[in-house]
Amino acid sequence: MPSIVEPLSWGAREAAPFIRVPGANDDKYSHGVLGVITGSSQYPGAAVLGVEAASRTGVGMLRYRGATEPTRLVLERRPEVVTVPGKVDAFLIGSGIDPTKLDDVQVDEMSAALNSGVPVVLDAGALSRLREATGPVIITPHHKELVRLLSDNGIKVSASDVAKDPARWACLAADEFGVTVLLKGNISHIVSEADSRGNRFHAVVPASTTWMATAGTGDVLAGILGALVATHAVAIVEDPAILGSLAATAALVHALAGLHASAGGPLVALDVAASISSAVAEIL
Repeated sequence: MPSIVEPLSWGAREAAPFIRVPGANDDKYSHGVLGVITGSSQYPGAAVLGVEAASRTGVGMLRYRGATEPTRLVLERRPEVVTVPGKVDAFLIGSGIDPTKLDDVQVDEMSAALNSGVPVVLDAGALSRLREATGPVIITPHHKELVRLLSDNGIKVSASDVAKDPARWACLAADEFGVTVLLKGNISHIVSEADSRGNRFHAVVPASTTWMATAGTGDVLAGILGALVATHAVAIVEDPAILGSLAATAALVHALAGLHASAGGPLVALDVAASISSAVAEIL
């Protein structure tokens, strides 16, 4: 049984230190470069949503390395995005990707990113490749994705099991794979791998509104997290334990952006992305 510690309730006071505001001497390279490998011809919108969210969270530069169609859509929406190889401080990989339908270029891009040694955020179609990563890893599964990931690795669990005790299964995954887990849900659980004494980071962030249960909001969360990891890449090298705090902060920014976007009514994912700046400002 994994050790489960009493979770922290993660709010603005806890999150503010993990949002890096650029200084007077920062430039686009020193304030974090996020490499993004997301989207596909089947799900091109995931790339647009993740890039939009990362851009609005605050990052020096985005390098998008996706398929042809999502690249076109990303550049139409965000012309400041760079699409050539170069310096990258962290990667976001997997949103909107079917791992069974990758072309050779996508396979090569993902393999290079996973072997780069920099921190990686693995979402959706990249979750199954977490053991290939050579740098620090955060995974962002929802309940069904966690069930699939654990089952594929010989751990029997059902969706109802995870729903009944999400903290337990998130902790088990963190220990099994040696990663930080952001388990998405109405209450998101963020957990790190337990240390030799059984201590671990464990925080919870409740959803701000049930209107967030709509397509694409997970892609927005992944973009927020990718930006926070890229802007803290140097700090992560010094202390990988801050990954849990960054993931919890991403979940809080996401929740607040949803609250701002909803104003009590329905929303769409792009509305949530558009509200990230105001959510960050509220936390700061």
